[in-house]
Amino acid sequence: MNSEVLFALAAYAFVTSITPGPNNFMLLSSGVNFGFVRSIPHMLGIGIGFVVLLLAVGFGLGAVLTTFPALHTGLKIVGGAYLLYLAWKIAMSRSVESGGDGSAQPMTFLQAAAFQWVNPKAWVMAVTAMAVFSNPENPFLSVILIAVVFGIINLPCVSSWAGFGMALRGFLSDPVRLKWFNIGMGVLLAATLWPMLR
Repeated sequence: MNSEVLFALAAYAFVTSITPGPNNFMLLSSGVNFGFVRSIPHMLGIGIGFVVLLLAVGFGLGAVLTTFPALHTGLKIVGGAYLLYLAWKIAMSRSVESGGDGSAQPMTFLQAAAFQWVNPKAWVMAVTAMAVFSNPENPFLSVILIAVVFGIINLPCVSSWAGFGMALRGFLSDPVRLKWFNIGMGVLLAATLWPMLR
């Protein structure tokens, strides 16, 4: 992969990782409700889970989904239903660590990693990255390189959203503001399904 293609890949990884989507909305909410440190497993789950998804797509899973469209449709339905469930949980949350109901917990590493497999934006990112940036002359090395570039760029990008959430904690310590923030985050998370439904 020449430097021009590598730069384009890095730019693609940055833009797709930093822009709003299900992971970033959930991390913003997690940063507000649980703080940055308690959101670290969630961030790491996203980063590592996405790299594993990228590798799977690069090594053939994308071709399987293309060959079996019903499997792809089933994945979209399960993913959409789970995304709506998470949106509901966020919208109904009333927990800033110090003043919450005590039952709310941040997403765990495994939950966040598993979520990548039903996250519509993650699939679009992975399939597009492999279609555009993999090299058919050296597929193994190019798939690994794409995963490494995303691994390096994605984690700081998604972590910034939890940091933004942490910065909002003072403002959102008022229960009424927190309620409306969480409802807004739930609605935005549910709205990320729109491209998949069209």
